[in-house]
Amino acid sequence: MNYSDFAQEWINAWNSHELDQIMAHYDKDIDFRSPFIAKMGIDPEGKIRGKDALSAYFRIALEKYPDLHFEHYLTLEGPGSVVLYYKSVLNASAAEYMELNEQGLVTKVRAHYHFPA
Repeated sequence: MNYSDFAQEWINAWNSHELDQIMAHYDKDIDFRSPFIAKMGIDPEGKIRGKDALSAYFRIALEKYPDLHFEHYLTLEGPGSVVLYYKSVLNASAAEYMELNEQGLVTKVRAHYHFPA
């Protein structure tokens, strides 16, 4: 798997605001955790399981942040995983740890953010 290509495709999908393009990166059994999930009142523990639930969350996020634009900074590669470091919404720095399966689909995400003061 070429993680640099994956990172660029992932960033491009988000910047397109096309939900189908975004969701094409995720496995049906995705385990996704992010502090934004709790902030948006979806789950107090910040957890989502399954592609349908993740799609519903992303749809809400795209509506809430219509000017969303990610700026890719760095891709960190590991065995079967990648960390994408990028500028996110609200000028936040973001790092997402992602595990990918043999088909190159994301099965696990742990999202981390730093918001400027």
